[in-house]
Amino acid sequence: MKKIIIVLAIMLTSTALSHSQTMLDKYRSGTINLVPDPDYAHGVDWDRALKSWNDTMLGRWVGDRKSLTVTPDGSAIVSHHFRDFYTVFSPGGDFTGEMQVKNQQGRPYRSLPHLHGVLDGRILYSGLDKMGKMLCFNRDGDLIKTLHLDYAARQIIPLPGEKLALVGWVLWSDRVREFVAIVDYETNEEQIIWDHFDPKSFSPGAARHMFHYEYSFSEGGMVSCSTMPFIRAAGMSHPPIIASVADKLIVTVPETGQILTYDLNGRLVSSQTIDWAKNHVPVEEQKEIQRKAIERYRNITEPRFAAWASPEENRAARDYFVREMEKDLADINQPIPMPLFSTLIKDSDDNLLFFEFPKEEGVNSFNVWIYSNGGQFVAQSSFRVQDYELEIKPSKMVFHDGYIYALAKKKGAEGVPLRVVRFLME
Repeated sequence: MKKIIIVLAIMLTSTALSHSQTMLDKYRSGTINLVPDPDYAHGVDWDRALKSWNDTMLGRWVGDRKSLTVTPDGSAIVSHHFRDFYTVFSPGGDFTGEMQVKNQQGRPYRSLPHLHGVLDGRILYSGLDKMGKMLCFNRDGDLIKTLHLDYAARQIIPLPGEKLALVGWVLWSDRVREFVAIVDYETNEEQIIWDHFDPKSFSPGAARHMFHYEYSFSEGGMVSCSTMPFIRAAGMSHPPIIASVADKLIVTVPETGQILTYDLNGRLVSSQTIDWAKNHVPVEEQKEIQRKAIERYRNITEPRFAAWASPEENRAARDYFVREMEKDLADINQPIPMPLFSTLIKDSDDNLLFFEFPKEEGVNSFNVWIYSNGGQFVAQSSFRVQDYELEIKPSKMVFHDGYIYALAKKKGAEGVPLRVVRFLME
């Protein structure tokens, strides 16, 4: 797949324009070099601080299942998959230890959902666990309260006035409902302000969906994988992405390019649509992606998809995947439509950065349009990063006070390669 060329559209109100002038000047200047702050996290023992990088709790590497949150004072907190702690770094980047969250009886929770943000500048809150419970706690890890929601949530952001906005989804018997809701922190009451239904294209155990593969083990459990970007696994579309700007909630829809603005009471204030052309994954590129996936799986000599399964059955799963992938390779005959943008990140001046999928090869480069009240596109620029593998996603890249904080792998590092880096924009 082509490497991502990033297209940023930055939403501004006229009152925010003068405040964000410095950031706009950086975007207009052309290439922006992301330079690691040498004073940040100096001397951190990363093998100790992020020792769970090589976690094998599930019988396979899960080092990429980590996320980054930056608190209002500049502290960085790293979440881990299936761990009972968060890793905390001071505003200067010093490793300060591992924070547990304790229930009202003072006992720590054993498996913490990822941290999603900070409400009202002081209340840290997690994602939802399997029971739909959200933990709300202070910086000492003491539980303040729990919220209960009866669905799954992908993204949860804080709003002014002790409210939360989230992107949720529910599987129905024949459909998938995706929606955006506003939740009152005090009352736990929720208001759905946007929703969308998609037909459920397949279920586990039913007829197989192209480019998506499932293998059920004889002793129970299953493993699945997908080879092609932009397909709808289980009928799910590319979900909305939300952001808070001043006293407004922005709901963006990657597939349609809609940008919807709501007030904090859930009232729709305005609606507009991105006007750049939609791209497709052409047939030949799909075939190349599929061939590489086949080669990758074929070269796994001792697969370990499931720790509980025998080596023979893990090899059987590998062989099944390869056979089915080869069938799909022969059936590729039409382009796959791509969403209009891949993700959205808010910078430290409340500008919204829309990252578009690539039209051509490029590394950490992007075209920049500044979207003001009139929808004007005024600049082109690019990020230049050396020595680090930067992941462009809100869970790994956070703007704060004019810096970019990133959870990124350092190229050529010995031991644990993962770092918390504070980049200067030059």
